[in-house]
Formats: sequence, structure tokens, C-alpha cells
Amino acid sequence: MKFYLGTHQPAWLARDLGVPLLVSHRRLAGRRTLPRASGEWALDSGGFTELSLHGRWRTDARTYATAVGRYAAEIGQLAWAAPQDWMVEAHVRARTGLSLRTHLQRTVRNYLQLRELAPDLPIIPIVQGDQVADYLRCADSYERHGVDLAALPLVGVGSVCRRQHSGQVERIVRSLHARGLRLHCFGVKTIGLARYGEVIQSSDSAAWSFSGRYQPGCTPTHQSEANCLPYALAWHHRLQRTLNSPPRHDHTRPDTPRRCAPGPGRSQPGGARPSPHCTDTRVRAHRNRPAQRKAVRR
Repeated sequence: MKFYLGTHQPAWLARDLGVPLLVSHRRLAGRRTLPRASGEWALDSGGFTELSLHGRWRTDARTYATAVGRYAAEIGQLAWAAPQDWMVEAHVRARTGLSLRTHLQRTVRNYLQLRELAPDLPIIPIVQGDQVADYLRCADSYERHGVDLAALPLVGVGSVCRRQHSGQVERIVRSLHARGLRLHCFGVKTIGLARYGEVIQSSDSAAWSFSGRYQPGCTPTHQSEANCLPYALAWHHRLQRTLNSPPRHDHTRPDTPRRCAPGPGRSQPGGARPSPHCTDTRVRAHRNRPAQRKAVRR
């Protein structure tokens, strides 16, 4: 199973990291110059933030398709791109003022528009819903419009991030897999993958950045680890090791940052202990400083 490291740092695309990245359209839109990718990456539409903030898509399908085409040409190595789907979480629907059924209809409609506008771009369909029946209804709607989901290389599963560890999401995923769909589950990490990772093709998460806000930075210039590349890579590698290892017999969450024993980076007893995931020699100069708590908007 492939796991995409979600990041809000477009410059990382140009780094030879050895891991696939997921970057939001919101982080790339409007940039005059774009990095040239050194490895595989995927594009998130940024729909969750867009609908949560504005209650609607401010970018039409044609403009979005043009942007995806530019990313594919100028950045390169684009594995796939998400459409402008409509998430169905309760607070998102409260913001849009629309029904769940309307969100499903608009999700399908946008994919059809993008496919017509840019048939050569690797834009994938996404199934949305709340209950199992909603997702199956959304899948049926694609089929009625001539989209053979089982014949496609990948189909996204949305609105599962905040409940990815639940039995309900496991039933959703297994029901879609039973239809022969090759699935990418947005925002599913360790706990969810332990339940149903064997039936999906890929997943992604940027949870490292959230947890990194509460870790002291590894250098004097890092107030926290929320933007730290070594920290992000260590998180990704640890998660991959967990997925490839036998079942755990303790209750430690492998996607939770761990601190190491005192080492050269700890200047004095009681001082701030730098993250074990960074190796910059400047950690010797690190001083105790409050963790950065400002949310990173994607």
C-alpha cells in the first residue's frame, strides 16, 4: 500500500525525498513559478478548506482544469489529482446550506465536467457520503453517467478523515472494495489502516504537522516542528514501518511523536529536548521556547 505524505510546503516537491507527496491546489494556485518534481506526487483540491471557509467553490471547473494541466506540465510526475468534490461533514453542510444529496450530486457533476474539459489529465472520481448507503448511492450515480469505477486505476473515498478509525468507515471501505474499486482513502492513517489497509491502494495524511506544533523545534530557527522536513520524513518512515511490521501488542500509537533519551541536543537538565527526528548539528544551540500553535491552513 502506498502512503502519501501530506505537506503544505510545495518546495519539497523538488527534493529527492524518496516518498510520494500530497500537495494542495491552495498551496500552488497563483504561484508564478512552480518547483520541478523529483518524485511522484498527487494533488489535493483543497475542497475541505474551501467549503469550510466560503461555503462554495470560488473556482469554476474550467479554471481548475487549467491549473491541473499547468501542474502536470510544469511540475511533472503528477500521479493523480482530486476533483472539486463536496465533502459532507455536518459543519461543511451547515456552511454550504445544502443537503447531503446535493453534495453527492455536485461531486459527481464536477468530475464529469473535468473529464470532459481535460480527458487526458489524471483526475480521479471521489465517492462521498456519511453512511454506507450514501457512498453506494454516489457510486451508482457515477455508473449511471457512464463512469465505470471498477475500470479506473483509482477512486477516492472522502469525508472519512475524522472517523477513519471507526467500524463505520471500515464497512464503507469494504463495501466499495467489494465492488472491485481500487481506493484511495483521504486522511486515513495508522489506526484505520490497521483495520482495512489491506483492501485499499493508498492513503495520505499531514497529521505530522499538527503534532509537530506541540514539539519544540530542533534548531534555534524552528519554533516548533510543524514545518520541519526531517520530522515529517521520520513520521512517514515510522508509519510505513508500522504498516509493514507484525501486529503490535501494546497500546502505543505509532503515529504519535516520541521523544528520545537525552543526547547532545539537550543543553542542560530541564532544558528543551529537541525532536529526535531532526539531526541538524545546530541543535546544540537550541533553547527552551514555546511551541507554535498557529494552525497551518491547507
